[in-house]
Amino acid sequence: MSLLSLRQIEMFRAVMICGSITGAANLMNLTQPGVSRTIAMLEGRLGYALFVRKGRRIIPTVEAEALYREVEKSYRSIEYVGQIAADIGLQRAGALRIATLPALAQWLVPQALGHFLSSRPKVSAFIESMSSRQIAELVSTRQFDVGIVEMPTFREAIQVRPLPPIPYVAVIPTIHRLAGQSLISLKDLHGERMVLLSQHSFVRHQIDSMLSGLGVVPQVVVETPSASIACGLAAAGIGITLVGWSTAKPTDGLGVSVKPLLEPFGVNLAVIFPEMDRASQLAAAFAEDLQAFVEGASRPGRNNPAC
Repeated sequence: MSLLSLRQIEMFRAVMICGSITGAANLMNLTQPGVSRTIAMLEGRLGYALFVRKGRRIIPTVEAEALYREVEKSYRSIEYVGQIAADIGLQRAGALRIATLPALAQWLVPQALGHFLSSRPKVSAFIESMSSRQIAELVSTRQFDVGIVEMPTFREAIQVRPLPPIPYVAVIPTIHRLAGQSLISLKDLHGERMVLLSQHSFVRHQIDSMLSGLGVVPQVVVETPSASIACGLAAAGIGITLVGWSTAKPTDGLGVSVKPLLEPFGVNLAVIFPEMDRASQLAAAFAEDLQAFVEGASRPGRNNPAC
């Protein structure tokens, strides 16, 4: 059983702060006799005096001063917990677990997360890249708070919030004759050596359909499931690749030229959350920041190398 009750500690602290029984009673909206009785009971439990009474004044004993220092330490901790609780409600504190596609993990999501955390110094984050199918599975089982996936996704037990499409661009080795053009048509790629995403991907199906519809037959020399690897292969001079602008962004000028396409197409992305009444406030706030970042970066003259 505790030697002291919270009520006794509160009254003791009030007396120390106010310097009188009367002041403590006013502070706590109690009667003066009630405060006096509580202090007397506290002294009885402790077995030593906390205050010396001189006329109408009370003077804290050395023991009271020592106890008050410890009480204030506890109150500072309580105030800190209270501040953290308020910060969590305002999305200024907490932890966020993010799963994202590898193609977005090199630039887009880190940039958006950096912006998000810049105004939330008490928020921590864990981020990992994986396939859309893995992301959906782990988010649905609440192992991650938020995921960024390629659409469509058919996983149950998740909420889906679409993001603005990411336009695709041509990533061309700087030594290639097309690198000097300001705009690339898919027709320019007929017979060209190309690095394309693996055939099982939805985007690859989209690319193949567009090329076929234009009568374009490229020479596919390398396939890879990773858009980042595709950019690296283009930088090595192996061939031209088509990837989302956010993946191409950090590679522009590093052995490649990133060019917009005359025939625009893009990849449809979405932020997903575990299925529940609503996403966590922190995850929802990050999703809003990410959407705003994608929209802002996609405007002409901003971060989009395709513009």
